[in-house]
This record gives sequence, C-alpha cells and structure tokens, in this order.
Amino acid sequence: MLKRDHPVAFAPGFLFSSSANMTKPPSEGPSSPRTASRLDALLIEGSFRVAAEARPLELQGKEIIHLEFGEPDFPAPAHIVEAAMRALREGDTKYAPPPGIPALREAIAKAAQARGISATAEGILVTSGAKPMLQYAVFAVVQEGDDVLVPNTGFPIYPSLVRLAGGVPRRYPVVRQGDGYALDVDALAAAVTPRTKALMINSPHNPTGWVANATEMEAVAKLALAHDLWVISDEIYDGLTYEAAGSPSFAAIPELKDRTIVIDGFSKRYAMTGFRLGFGIVPPEIARHITSLIINNTSCAPHFVQRAGLAALEGPQDCIAEFREAFRARRNMFTAALNLIPGVAAPRPAGAFYAFADVREALAHAGISTGALATRLLHDFGVAALPGTDFGPGGEGFLRFSFASAPALLERGAGLFRQCVESLAPVSAIEQYAIPEAM
Repeated sequence: MLKRDHPVAFAPGFLFSSSANMTKPPSEGPSSPRTASRLDALLIEGSFRVAAEARPLELQGKEIIHLEFGEPDFPAPAHIVEAAMRALREGDTKYAPPPGIPALREAIAKAAQARGISATAEGILVTSGAKPMLQYAVFAVVQEGDDVLVPNTGFPIYPSLVRLAGGVPRRYPVVRQGDGYALDVDALAAAVTPRTKALMINSPHNPTGWVANATEMEAVAKLALAHDLWVISDEIYDGLTYEAAGSPSFAAIPELKDRTIVIDGFSKRYAMTGFRLGFGIVPPEIARHITSLIINNTSCAPHFVQRAGLAALEGPQDCIAEFREAFRARRNMFTAALNLIPGVAAPRPAGAFYAFADVREALAHAGISTGALATRLLHDFGVAALPGTDFGPGGEGFLRFSFASAPALLERGAGLFRQCVESLAPVSAIEQYAIPEAM
C-alpha cells in the first residue's frame, strides 16, 4: 500500500457532523453572512471523514491500516506516467478543448464500441475526474422537484448531487442474496412515482461488489422505457469483475442508447486516481449542453493529463488483467479470513474491490450499532473501515473494507478485526429487553 505522507486534510475550523456534512462553527467575532441553503444538501464520502478521524491517531504514533479508501495501491503504469511527463516537456500546458482533445475522444469511443456501445467521438466528453461528469449528468436532466432513483446502499454522492440539483432522491435496495448481492427488481419498480425523472445505477457496485446480470438489466431497461426515464449509469469499475473479463453496459442495450449517460474514468482500472481524469458517454443531442457545464466549471481537463489517458487506452492493456488478478487473490484471501470470524459473513464480491461484510449477528450479540463498531475498530484496533450506513440506511449492520491494499495489510487487518469482534462483550438479556426509566 502506498504510504500516505500527505493525508487528506480539510480547512481549519471545519468539522464533520453526524450526517457527514461539513459545517463551519460559529465565529467568536461579528457574524458572517449566511451561506446558501443548498450547501446543506451536500454529503462527503465516508472515506475522507474516516481518514481525517485517523490522522490525529497517527500523529500520536498509532499505526493505522487504511482499508477505507477505494484506491489501488499499485503505481500508475510507467508508460502512462511517461506520457504525461512527455506532454509537459512538449508544452501541453495550455487550455484544451472543453469536450476533450480529439484523439482521446476517438480512443474512448473506440473502447466503448468494443463494449457494444454505439458511441461516437461527438458523444464523448472528457472531465477532470468522473465525479464532475456525474454532477453534469444530474444537472443536465434533473429539475426542481424531480424524483431520482438511487441505490440503497450506494455511493453517497448520488443523493447529494440530486438534492443539490433540486431533486428528490428515492432509494431502491441492493440486497444480500445468498453468497452475494442482487438488485431488488420489484422494490425498484415500486419506488417509481409520477415525478420520477431518472434512475442512477452503478454496476459493478460500490459498496457491495454486485454486478448486474442480464435479467436485472432487462428489468431496468423495461422500467426506464415504460416510465420515460433517463439512466445515469456509473461504470467506473468496468474491467474489475471476477466472473468475466468485463461488465455489460446499460448503454449497450439498443433501446436505452438515447436515454443513457455513462459515467466512467481512468482511476480504478488504470490506478490513476491522482490524475483526476474521467469521461462521459452521452447522447450527442445533449453533449453541447453538458459542454456548457464543463466550460462554466473547469473549462477543460488538463491537456497533459488527457495525453496520459490516451496512452492508457492505446498502450498495453496487460495492467488491467494484472490488477484484476491481484484483486481477485486479495478478495479470496480477505473474505475467507472474514468468514472465519464468529458473527461475520462476507460474501465474495463479483466486481470492484470492496468486501461488504455482514456484521449484524456480531452487533446483535454486543448490542451496539454499526457506527460504534467502526469507531471501536479504528480507535482501539487501528483498522480504518467504513460503516455501511455511510452508503445509505440499508447499510446498517454492514462494514465496507477495501481490499485494494497489499495482502500483508489485509491479513493483519482481518486479524485485528477478529480481535475487535471477539472483544465485544455480549449484551445481557436484562440489558437487551430493559425498559428505559421515565425522565
């Protein structure tokens, strides 16, 4: 795992609330002008919150095993780094075209076509990371009061962006099913209202590792067509699946191609998290509108970073298979270790690089919450993981561990987690059923 000499930091004076929002404490001097109420809609990723919580412990000399970040511990492949450096030396330090440099857009379209997506360069938009493209997609299709279907559990930025756009997130469940996770198709259909405008979906899925199968994809397509919905498909973990070489794209379904916006990027499968390079595959008729959002926000993705992305697509692809096989081995080892812990069940994820461990039995035994267990694991045992509630209310009773770290760290982390669970004192029958005294 890469050493975090410069961990994520936040501006002095900012605190994390229990809902993971950042709020500024009152000033001791004259009151400041009011901030916009839209800021109340924003959530942050739990990984950044937990990293900030871990930092003071590290400064006190405590070793922390970081299993909270979804970041490959591999360095970016050498040919990609060299392409960025070469571009800098050659003077690619000026503005680039807002939609992206033509060569990269063509290369992305070609890669999308190989996945069965009817893409052209005109429908490819390059952004500074996948998150801006996610925001642009939401802003392009969601109006005030629109309902948007978001997964529960799911990436916390989805409901955050919907609220920021004035929409209302409506959650649908991704559920534990046997030795894995699945989309609850009936519950998804039941979540549709007359105001539903869009469906956000993520496969391979963070945090569960679920990968949509053909039946689930057909159900989503029928629902989108029947209710005239946009589909915003987050496919950032494409290429990191363990049952097949890739994962199907919703945009490859012919009936959905004109109503699907694909969000993707280079961070996960090429280990390029710090390059901040993403892209969208969008219907050409809305490309110019989203380009306007890019111009109003970042102007463009840096030219030299786009050159690195071009090298990633046009260079050797062995790195993806190497990363995937390393993650597969880590997945197998780590979930096997977790499944040996009494009260813990860790289904093997079909994709991405997270173990979403079911700890409900352990929590019931001890009479504590998911958040309390995650806090105890960090502060008393030195392992940073995320409570499932960071991904929605359906995450109560689950912890998310990233197995993108080195095997030795994963082995130690699993051992410390076992010690943590075994240290939990059982709740007595009296405590479990006691009626609180009246105040």
